[in-house]
Amino acid sequence: MATCLVVANFLLYSPRPTKSSAQKHPLQPISSRSMLQSPKPKNPINPAFLEAPFFHSDSCRIRIVARSSLRETDASSDEPLVGEDSAAFDLGTQNIVSWVYFTVILGVVLYVLDVAWIDNSTGFGKAFIDAVSTISDSHEIVMLILILIFATVHSGLASFRDMGEKLLGKRAYRVLFAGVSLPLVVSTVVYFINHRYDGVQLWQLQNALGVHQFVWLSNFISFFFLYPSTFNLLEVAAVDKPKMHLWETGIMRITRHPQMVGQVIWCLAHTIWIGNSVAVAASIGLIGHHLFGVWNGDKRLAMQHGEAFEVVKKRTSIIPFAAILDGRQKLPKDYYKEFIRLPYLTITALTLGVYFLHPVMQSASFRLHW
Repeated sequence: MATCLVVANFLLYSPRPTKSSAQKHPLQPISSRSMLQSPKPKNPINPAFLEAPFFHSDSCRIRIVARSSLRETDASSDEPLVGEDSAAFDLGTQNIVSWVYFTVILGVVLYVLDVAWIDNSTGFGKAFIDAVSTISDSHEIVMLILILIFATVHSGLASFRDMGEKLLGKRAYRVLFAGVSLPLVVSTVVYFINHRYDGVQLWQLQNALGVHQFVWLSNFISFFFLYPSTFNLLEVAAVDKPKMHLWETGIMRITRHPQMVGQVIWCLAHTIWIGNSVAVAASIGLIGHHLFGVWNGDKRLAMQHGEAFEVVKKRTSIIPFAAILDGRQKLPKDYYKEFIRLPYLTITALTLGVYFLHPVMQSASFRLHW
């Protein structure tokens, strides 16, 4: 593959001979005899040189791909990918045993989460919320502290991922990461549901024309900005060995940080709908956390993938559609097919289901008295 790209670069970009050089060295007719009698090169290529690691290393391949793709001026968007195809799901390659393991692990995790954290008679969730609530009587301050605790743990463990995986192994570190993050996010979400109308009312737009439709549509769209690694459920559950992927297609063509964009959309929609100080505090905390994730995520991807990430970075943008509008990202003609995939169909069904299950979620949160 790398050799083909080198040859293609040479054929496409090698300078044409000038008229003077063509006259100085006129073309000679070629015969079979002249070919047989052609002199051997004075400095033949050493075969050992062709076997050097330079020609076979992955880093060399990445550099060649990156260079050819960046120099491509054709508008056909046939540039070779250096990243991975996001949200790809081939049903034929799935292992039934792996999904059985996933189902068992999911059941065990939910059971342990309920007993050790959610259930007020056995878990520590209520004690955690009560301890944080003693810091301030303000629901806004408590909301911000809960988000800060989650953000510190979540981003902190993500930042130390390389070191942790070397010490514990990739699967064990993923279990630690999820085991600590999951209870904290549950506590934060439950507290927000229970106290979302306890703040100072700043505006009231729920009865305004078109607001409900706008908020509903915004929330629906926000879930399509999930980071593609979320779809790798077998890696999330550590059934497959977790990897730090470099995604390049699908939602990544619109923005390099879809999780941040989706969170901003979700926060703005809920803040417009609720219209009070608790919603504003929650939005400030969540958006701030995800803005830090933009910087931290790019830093970690650069350390992990090197020049390949720099290529993806030049082709994409943080602000949605910016790279498309300025020509750095050229969408393929069948771009829509990158969204007609099982993960996005699943997201559509789950998003609609969550909307209709809002009353169930609210009643379940109220019963916890957090």
